[in-house]
Amino acid sequence: MITCPDKKRKSASRTVHRAAQHGFSIITAIFLLVIMAALGAFMLTFSTVQHTTSIQDLQGSRAYQAARTGIEWGVYKVMSAENTTATPYDCTPASTTLPDLGGGLSNFTVTVQCAMTSDIEGTNTIRVYRITSTATSKGLTPGSANYVERELRAIIPTCRVSAAATAATC
Repeated sequence: MITCPDKKRKSASRTVHRAAQHGFSIITAIFLLVIMAALGAFMLTFSTVQHTTSIQDLQGSRAYQAARTGIEWGVYKVMSAENTTATPYDCTPASTTLPDLGGGLSNFTVTVQCAMTSDIEGTNTIRVYRITSTATSKGLTPGSANYVERELRAIIPTCRVSAAATAATC
């Protein structure tokens, strides 16, 4: 019987070639799993950061509104005294903490500071009030993750004509 050596070589090379390809698909699968896990971790981090940023933005807006409430309270105190009495508002005490605010502003402490300067120009008394309102997160310290603070300032000039000047105006 005569055997052809070429057939044995071809079948042997085919067997070696097939054996070398068996591990290729598992490498591809592991690579795809690693890529998918990395994308999942990135999306989770991105979602968390977006959620935290949204909450901080809302808290910043609330802190601004709380500080604005303090400015409006200070303006009311100054202007009601200026409009109803001859005695000016004297900004005492120099710093006042407002009572607890309600609703969405209940998480903030509002401190209002007032300073007054007075000048006399002819028969007019000019008073300038500087009101500073600071809203801070209750129970949190600066540097903590959820700490929010907003500060607003207002300058209110007023003018009074002395009682001796009958036709004078400010």
